Amino acid sequence: MSAVSETAQPYRDPLAPFFEHSVSAAGLDRVLQAVRRHLSMDVVFISRFRESDRVLDYLDAEPGCALRQGQAIPLSQGYCLKVFRGELPGFIPDTSLVAAAMEIPETLGIPIGSHLSVPIVLANQRLFGTLCCFSYRPVATLTERDMDVLRAFAEFLAFHFDAAAQREDQEATIAHDVRLAMAADSLRIVFQPVYGIAQRSIHAFECLSRFDAEPRRPPDQWFSAAHAVGLGLELELHAIHKALAALQAFPRSARFNLNCSPELIISGVLQPLLDDGTDFSRLVLEVTEHAIVNDYAALAQSLGPFRKRGAGLAVDDAGAGYSSMRHILNLQPEVIKLDMSITQSIHSDGHRRALAKGLISFAHEIGSVLVAEGVEEAAELDVLGQLGVDYAQGYYLAMPLGLDDALRVLREG
Repeated sequence: MSAVSETAQPYRDPLAPFFEHSVSAAGLDRVLQAVRRHLSMDVVFISRFRESDRVLDYLDAEPGCALRQGQAIPLSQGYCLKVFRGELPGFIPDTSLVAAAMEIPETLGIPIGSHLSVPIVLANQRLFGTLCCFSYRPVATLTERDMDVLRAFAEFLAFHFDAAAQREDQEATIAHDVRLAMAADSLRIVFQPVYGIAQRSIHAFECLSRFDAEPRRPPDQWFSAAHAVGLGLELELHAIHKALAALQAFPRSARFNLNCSPELIISGVLQPLLDDGTDFSRLVLEVTEHAIVNDYAALAQSLGPFRKRGAGLAVDDAGAGYSSMRHILNLQPEVIKLDMSITQSIHSDGHRRALAKGLISFAHEIGSVLVAEGVEEAAELDVLGQLGVDYAQGYYLAMPLGLDDALRVLREG
């Protein structure tokens, strides 16, 4: 990650509001169970209308039901569309007393003795489908109050499906933005120098992404949004290819630090880089402390071919949380990057110095070098050097630079 926060303001997942106001599939199943239990029905289902058919997205029924969840039924068959068009009443305690119902083959074929149905109408007045329930036998105790209960459940379901529809629209918008940013070459790479503290010379460059595209959002939000819609790995790989394209412009002594999610590494999409002549001895793959690792063995195995070719491994944001220590113990990185929350104000905070001292000792004991991120003051750099930190990066030393400026700074030493 950057030596300073890449986020101008706290990030909020653009899809989060839609998840907050929606219900899980298990929750919808419980809704249907409650409807069936309250109305003493044998079958209850949510029927979603499409152009020529309807799909039973959710269904709760007694064993042996002729219908099944996920079943697609032509709109011309059954009760749903006829109820919506007014050709059948929505409230039928006894189908044998309704001639139009008896003309429907399913009435006798299933059989359907009583039937209740109400439409599910979204906020834009678009018909989503229907909430239906039926019993194999007539239920004389049904009343209009039962229909009111069913209507109340239908309103609740409309609220859920509205949120789901908005989420799908938002996902489509985000996916379009991400694909457009890649197609329009709106992602550019900037290079933040990593300096040796003792020599005050450039040791490496961390490659960071910047987006010259709308909507304007910090880089980490672009990547988070891309992952939320299934394009995260594609965007990560796009950024890595952009960074590697610049590698040839730097002298062979220059090393690049590339941010990689564990998911990207395990996915195998980086494997082609092993065969295209990439000099991995010039690369360090950075895994952030915040990245979730579900299978360290799989991650270590996937990293193996790259490390055999000379690539280093860095654990980013060390000290920011418990995960960094798990990453370090399980992955044995060559580089440990001290999080900026420890680095900043370390010259005036004894607790930060004590924690940093412990991490530095630990890093050197296991054969890793330590990089301090987020150095913004000379006093911070002085204390870090006194404590034995090997390298540092941050705005005090250098801002992230464009390609030409990075090459110039490297030439000037």
